[in-house]
Amino acid sequence: MSEVKLFQDAHYLQHNQYRTSSNLDARAGLHRQFSTADVRWQPWVFDWLALTPGMRVLECGCGPGWLWRENMNRIPANCHITLTDLSPGMVAEAEAALAGSGHRFEFQQASIQALDFADGTFDVVVANHMLYHVPDLPQALAEVQRVMKENGRLVAATNGNKHMVELADLVPDALKKAVSSLRMRGQGEMLAFRLENGRAILEPYFDTVELHLYDDSLWITEVEPLLAYAFSMISPDENVPETAVTQLREAWAAKIEADGGIRISKHSGVFVAATK
Repeated sequence: MSEVKLFQDAHYLQHNQYRTSSNLDARAGLHRQFSTADVRWQPWVFDWLALTPGMRVLECGCGPGWLWRENMNRIPANCHITLTDLSPGMVAEAEAALAGSGHRFEFQQASIQALDFADGTFDVVVANHMLYHVPDLPQALAEVQRVMKENGRLVAATNGNKHMVELADLVPDALKKAVSSLRMRGQGEMLAFRLENGRAILEPYFDTVELHLYDDSLWITEVEPLLAYAFSMISPDENVPETAVTQLREAWAAKIEADGGIRISKHSGVFVAATK
């Protein structure tokens, strides 16, 4: 199965890659620890929701609830927030983390392609780095459009072709040949929904579509978080020899010692799409 198809395979996503938040934690941890941005990602995304008291909000692909955990004190009064994810493990983690928050959260295991909500239910729908996992985007966006109120808004985050392109050069050629999962191509070019094509995908369903870019890069000064990131992306059917892990660790440690760190560029943003 190709990387793109694997990235959209519901069984793989639900039972392997996102069965729990461990792989997601490894990737998010690298960004949290070594980001050069002035504002952290989750607060920046939250700003684009533009919530006001009493709004009804749906998040599709909520993961362990990071968006709300990091912005708990910024949620307006009386908002009704429904968190959904394809993975029941993610929903359970989000529910456990947000229990007793004092806000009106509901939780549901669900696919964005078949939302069990009435027409015109939500003021805002959030899809934070998840639309590229959806096999049938037209069906998913039709569902989002259906459950949104008039003047509703979709906030959809994704990456672009230039996101983390330096990854491909971090793995020695000998290891790329020996372990195919360690090719570590850029993390934007294989996405079905990305910064370059997102507007064209969204425009048939919304009256206005705006793209807002996030100014950030990574300056990585420790080896282990980068290793954790790399191995969170490894194909489930590939057993990486310990010798390969050692070679990577030594190569990256040498680069950090020589240069002071490893610079990784980022290319991320959000589409804000609205109906009239």
